[in-house]
Amino acid sequence: MTIQERATKGAELKASGSCNCTLSVLKAFEDKLNIDEKTLVRTAAGFAAGMGGLEGTCGAIIGAVIAAGFITDGQGTPRISKSIVSKFKEKSGATICRDLKNMINGRPLCECSQCVYNAIESLGECIEL
Repeated sequence: MTIQERATKGAELKASGSCNCTLSVLKAFEDKLNIDEKTLVRTAAGFAAGMGGLEGTCGAIIGAVIAAGFITDGQGTPRISKSIVSKFKEKSGATICRDLKNMINGRPLCECSQCVYNAIESLGECIEL
């Protein structure tokens, strides 16, 4: 599966309302994580709406960082995480959920499903799958 296919899958999961942003990203990499679905759901449960509903760091970024840790077996994850966040900010305009949802000209800076897409694409640009 290409990174664009994974990004599309994640964005579709988020748009369907079946997953929060974090879980949408994790499920796009489910085949690479070696984690059962029940554990994925539990892992992502508290990260909705910018962790705990506080609209802090975007849940899609959190999902990408969690996935990076599993995919790389923790090797270089801090460096990779910094790069994911930087690339995500370039694509989305911000990293904080509240800022991403902020209405500009009647539209949010970045829709949640697009944030999921951007987070997955950013992860794909930072690690070899």
